Amino acid sequence: MSSDPWGRVDETGTVYVRTSEGEKVVGSWQAGSPEEALAYFERKYEGLVVEIGLLEKRVKTTDLSAKDAMAAIDHIRGQIDEHHAVGDLEALGRRLDALVTSVEARREERRARKAKQADEARHAKEALVAEAEELAQSEQWRAAGERLRSLVDTWKGLPRLDRKSDDELWHRFSHARSAFSKRRKAHFAALDAQREVARQAKERLVAEAESLSGSTDWGPTAARYRELMAQWKAAGRAQREHEEDLWNRFRGAQDIFFAARGGVFAERDAEQSENLKLKEELAVEAEKLVPVTDLKAARAAFRSVNERWEAIGHVPRDARPKVEGRMHAVERALQDAEETEWRRTNPEARARAEGLTGQLQAAVDTLRSQIDAARAAGNNAKADKLSRELEGRQALLDQALKGLEEFGG
Repeated sequence: MSSDPWGRVDETGTVYVRTSEGEKVVGSWQAGSPEEALAYFERKYEGLVVEIGLLEKRVKTTDLSAKDAMAAIDHIRGQIDEHHAVGDLEALGRRLDALVTSVEARREERRARKAKQADEARHAKEALVAEAEELAQSEQWRAAGERLRSLVDTWKGLPRLDRKSDDELWHRFSHARSAFSKRRKAHFAALDAQREVARQAKERLVAEAESLSGSTDWGPTAARYRELMAQWKAAGRAQREHEEDLWNRFRGAQDIFFAARGGVFAERDAEQSENLKLKEELAVEAEKLVPVTDLKAARAAFRSVNERWEAIGHVPRDARPKVEGRMHAVERALQDAEETEWRRTNPEARARAEGLTGQLQAAVDTLRSQIDAARAAGNNAKADKLSRELEGRQALLDQALKGLEEFGG
């Protein structure tokens, strides 16, 4: 019989292991000595020690799931319970108990971490839903559409919640996207309808513009083109594929008309500039007649200048007031000279002037006599009143005398 601290072999070859509950049969050994039997079952024990050590390391350093870890622990514990090894089996059991505690702690940590992640995912998805529902009311079609697509990618990257919660949030999220898409489609459908109306209106404007491009009725046609341009701007934009072509036709028709008008106006401007030079020369010739010394000769000379003036034609509009004003000034000077000469040589006018002067002089003399009489009588109030009347009559008399001088005395 052979023995050691943890086991023994009896005379029949039965191998025992010592535990706190007493000896347990490990097995039977008939092939050799008791020492060989104990060594064999001690190696089995060492195998269990190595297996437990490896499991402890896996639990500590890898992401081994709690389920798999517990299955491995149960498997080893089953081997220990079968007592097919010689050694401190209870020590191995205590190591497995400690390992179970560690696995449970890790399970709780994972459960807490998973709950936290789920809570974070819920808040994240609720925030995505809230933003999507706000974007559903936006009219920033491009930016909002791009943002909604980005939110979908973000949603896909988040972990799933419990089925009920996840489905409810996804339903709200999807509904917001659908509402936005529906509003955007309606908006662009209405926009397309407006652009079609604009296209038809611009087609009509182009047709009229092209029909006017050959007109030589410069003023009215230019005015009509301005009206067509205002209508073009008010019509709004047509579809992109039509807008540029319509504008090129519309603008091209105007360019044809205005190029033709510009050529005519350039030729006319050159002619009018030459006319202006000629009229300025005539204005200088007319201005030499002032001051008028010989009315008859001046009148004949001005008539000659005016006939040549009328034969010349138009001058540039902006220069017209100045050059015509010079001729009008000479004409007014001749008219003033004629009126002066007429008054000087008109017997009836002279007689009327002399008669008026005589009447005013008599009235002045009468008033002076009445003033003297009132003063002598001590009636100063009457004298003052007559004096004020005298001032007015005297002023009229002075004016009449000045007019009479124009008749030569």
